[in-house]
Amino acid sequence: MKSRFLIASAALAVLAAPFATSALIAQGAAATAATGKPAIGAWGVDLSGGDASVKPGDDFFRFTAGKWYDAMVIPSDRASTGTFYDLREQTQDQLKTLITKAKPGTKVASFYGSFMDEKKLEAVGLAPLKRDLVAVNAIKTKTQFARYMGTTNGRFGASVVDVGVGSDTANPNLNVLYLGQSGLGLPEREYYFADSFKKQRDAYRAYIVRTMGMLGYPNAAGVADTIIGFETQIAGKSWKIADRRQIEKTNNPMSTAQLMAYAPGIDWAQFFAGSAVPVQKRMIVGENTAVRDIAQVYAKTPLTTLKLWQAFHVADQAAPYLNKAMVDSRFEYTKTLSGVSENRPRWKRAVDLVGGSLGELVGQTYVSDYFPASSKAKMEVLVTNLKTAMAGRIRANDWMGASTKAAAVEKLSRMDVMVGYPDKWRDYTKLGVAQGDLYGNVQRTGVFNNAYQMSFLGKAVDRKLWGMNPQTVNAYNGGLENKIVFPAGILQAPFFDPNADDAVNYGAIGAVIGHEISHGFDDQGRKIDATGKVRDWWTASDAKRFDEQAKIFGDQYAKYEVAPGAFINPSLTMGENIADFAGVQVALDAYHASLGGKAAPVIDGLTGEQRFFLAYAQVWRSKAREDALRNQVATDPHSPGQFRSYGPLRNVQAWYDAWGVTPNDKLYIAPDKRAKIW
Repeated sequence: MKSRFLIASAALAVLAAPFATSALIAQGAAATAATGKPAIGAWGVDLSGGDASVKPGDDFFRFTAGKWYDAMVIPSDRASTGTFYDLREQTQDQLKTLITKAKPGTKVASFYGSFMDEKKLEAVGLAPLKRDLVAVNAIKTKTQFARYMGTTNGRFGASVVDVGVGSDTANPNLNVLYLGQSGLGLPEREYYFADSFKKQRDAYRAYIVRTMGMLGYPNAAGVADTIIGFETQIAGKSWKIADRRQIEKTNNPMSTAQLMAYAPGIDWAQFFAGSAVPVQKRMIVGENTAVRDIAQVYAKTPLTTLKLWQAFHVADQAAPYLNKAMVDSRFEYTKTLSGVSENRPRWKRAVDLVGGSLGELVGQTYVSDYFPASSKAKMEVLVTNLKTAMAGRIRANDWMGASTKAAAVEKLSRMDVMVGYPDKWRDYTKLGVAQGDLYGNVQRTGVFNNAYQMSFLGKAVDRKLWGMNPQTVNAYNGGLENKIVFPAGILQAPFFDPNADDAVNYGAIGAVIGHEISHGFDDQGRKIDATGKVRDWWTASDAKRFDEQAKIFGDQYAKYEVAPGAFINPSLTMGENIADFAGVQVALDAYHASLGGKAAPVIDGLTGEQRFFLAYAQVWRSKAREDALRNQVATDPHSPGQFRSYGPLRNVQAWYDAWGVTPNDKLYIAPDKRAKIW
């Protein structure tokens, strides 16, 4: 049996001087590369960045990262910095090594070389873009324009609606067409209306003026006003981002004939012909009223306006792959979205492009070089332990009825787990990549990858396919496919380190695993059953109790101000916040279970639970520019890292116990006021 007094004593000793010992600081600052040693610190956590003057219960972020935050200068080419970003930089370095070592004449080498050949790009100038614009200028009717919009999937250009392929909400074993709103150049509809985004709107307009001027359009200022006026109309009909994540709202099945009758403003036959999509008996129309209303806007808009809008978006999407003048002009606008002052080095942009366009082709080499089989095996054990812990949480909760518990446990038991890389690699043999033709390479890979996705339309769902590349520093829950995926890219320190203390791995990657598992039971995942079908499998009383607790939790986040006047939107971030909350609890349960009834060792005066929470906070160490934070709260369902580091913990009793948090501390929430979900 674990002694409460032993934990309390250790916590009090740490509270007195948590990061004050110089030896500990030295250990935490040192990253040891020796075999068998953790990559970070003496046991997996960097202790040097914590602020010992701050009580953990007053501000756990500053307690764990305050000195780091104050000293950190965000690089001029980055919107933010921190653990995630550092690992992405490390992964970029790894990818650069393998890409630049690729054999000359291979797809990888040729694609990378075509991006890095700036002399050739300056010589080519705007010639390839102008060839594409000839096709836009040749459009004579809206029928032709609708067909052209359909061809932009995978190619430079825009459409007022977007299409893709995914599991059917009613029959998750079959792939169907998905269709939804599109057509905006700014990141989200609020950018067209909110006073806080006036700077970005002005920069966008100036960018359009520059672009159309460089392309030789007369009265570029008037053209820009016309384009923005059209997009503002679309924005006014578009759904808000928080509504777009509500499964029951976006699950709107229609046939092609029904869509034509519902939204007659677009020549759908020509649009689908351009998209190479046959007549559909069933598709899922996401933002249905937006699609209908945008189609009406489209119908009333003069063809001349549509062609100007299309020409700009062809140029905008092509700009990163053209000459310096186009690249710099686009950056002059995009930097206002994130607050950066310099564009990223060219090699980094090249690595991102090649790694994304040739995803699994690059990924296959990446895992061979950087992801050992032993890491995959250890991760699979961790995932199994986390699934067991989640099952225990489901069975033990006091607000869910027996029938719903049984259905939840069944869903968990059928959740597939994929670690590191796919079982079967994609075949890129038919993709043509040419040395010295960057514009063509981007277009061809876009068309190739779009054709790959569309090839699954009407076919059985292959649940072994991956939606992320192995080199990605991220993870995801497959939703309708009821699976969780952990690419090799994220399975590096400080998220996962085979040589780190177990408490650290459970607090870091364990919480990520728990996060992804619990997405199957968050405010949207609970609307999908064990087979992947969209179905309300909760009783009304269970749903009511869940929603009550979710509101308590959301109200906490609504008070977090990320920038002056900009607060977290709990309607947008609820799913991710709940996943963080569940993830940390499930991971802690799994860590306790891994001890096999033994007491956790005390290392450097820190208990196992203290090391667990330090590792969790280390994952969310971050610092971002104000413009980037404003963009995040408007467009991203994830809360900023600072608030992820303690937002869930304020509702976890073990965190209070580990750090001796009392009612006198600023982050304290009385037990009867805490959210209780999982």
